[in-house]
Amino acid sequence: MKTFGAFVALTAAFTTSVIASPANLAARATATSTGKLPAVTVKGNAFFAGNSRFYIRGVDYQPGGSSDAADPIANVANCKRDVVEFQKLGINTVRVYTVDNTANHDECMSALADAGIYLALDVNTPLYSINRASPAASYNDVYLQSIFATIDAFAGYSNTLLFFSGNEVINDDSTTSCAPYVKAVTRDMRQYIGSRGYRQIPVGYSAADVDSNRYEMAEYMNCGTDDERSDFFAFNDYSWCDPSSYTISGWDKKVATYGNYSIPLFLSEYGCNTNTRKFEEVASLYGSQMTPVYSGGLVYEYSEEGSKYGLVQINGDSVKELADFTALQSAFKNTPAPSGDGGYKSTGAASQCPTQSSTWNVTSGDALPAIPEPAKKYMTQGAGPGPGLSGPGSQNAGTGSTATASAGAGKVIATGAAKTSTAAAASLHVPELGVAPFVCGFVVLVSTLFGAALL
Repeated sequence: MKTFGAFVALTAAFTTSVIASPANLAARATATSTGKLPAVTVKGNAFFAGNSRFYIRGVDYQPGGSSDAADPIANVANCKRDVVEFQKLGINTVRVYTVDNTANHDECMSALADAGIYLALDVNTPLYSINRASPAASYNDVYLQSIFATIDAFAGYSNTLLFFSGNEVINDDSTTSCAPYVKAVTRDMRQYIGSRGYRQIPVGYSAADVDSNRYEMAEYMNCGTDDERSDFFAFNDYSWCDPSSYTISGWDKKVATYGNYSIPLFLSEYGCNTNTRKFEEVASLYGSQMTPVYSGGLVYEYSEEGSKYGLVQINGDSVKELADFTALQSAFKNTPAPSGDGGYKSTGAASQCPTQSSTWNVTSGDALPAIPEPAKKYMTQGAGPGPGLSGPGSQNAGTGSTATASAGAGKVIATGAAKTSTAAAASLHVPELGVAPFVCGFVVLVSTLFGAALL
């Protein structure tokens, strides 16, 4: 998220999760809402809502931007105000970059469910995230407790679509050495969700569109044993700048590159604003050339925060629809969701781990760091109350990892909570792990928690 760049320097955020329980759970009911949506699951390289292919057609939603790192779905009045605009756009998903894991979200989540809208959630906050300048120290039990508490807060809603374990953590070649920490957090979240007996909520990563290592990161998040693989991969892509085309933008080459990728792939941010935005890319993104590989995307961004990406201008309680709002509304209206399964691949193998190179500083045989010892109790006892947005922070707190992960480290731990589920010990991939030693090098880079400027 571009407008959060100055807010958090030298930090990067992660999150992951997967679990098992009933296929359909209502968004937690409120006195004013009875909305229900089917839980979305992963099949092959696509998302499905029940037996129907699910394409993400959404926007990135964080009113206030870097000047106000607040929880937009804890503010009921503003949420309901904006749901009206979401319905006008015809979207089915919003992405939120930060939430307060101590707040109540029932009413907004139900309002979203009533409108047929799912939530794609980043579980990190500015104070509880991985510091890429010191990843080993910031990967600790205090950090994991916070992101596990966020999982607890949202796992019960059927319209929680997925969790992001991080956003643009790696945004150039010098930061690739910290990739194992992204993957370790993903593993830990998936294990936590499974151990706590929740349903299978997909967990994955949102990458920067860096040509030199974007595909290597995609391979890395989908390689190795099943308990350490991601459930999806997303990347932020601003390469289609209207007027453009499927070939001029280079999207055809990306489709070819990811043609055999075996987990869902989508755009976590898109919408270049170099020129007037007409969102011509919408027709291609949901067209027959791309649906066998891509599962849609999220337009950056709902509210104008000073960077000229906004679809609306918010002034107090009022919302003014901007020209980009009308353009996107028209693009979605003229491009209905594809019928059928879109040519998805029902099966596929794990990727090969990328080899070390001048642009990828991870050895393919390197093991992931083991979960910090004090964090292991959360698998059986639960995380407990989260720190919210006003906690003291985690980057220089707690106990870090002291070893590399051993075989089977990511297996789900059966708990009392898991027994309430029909398949509580399951994850989206069969758990199994084999690994070897890893050390992440020190990296210093001014970066962002929610998104790096790509343009």
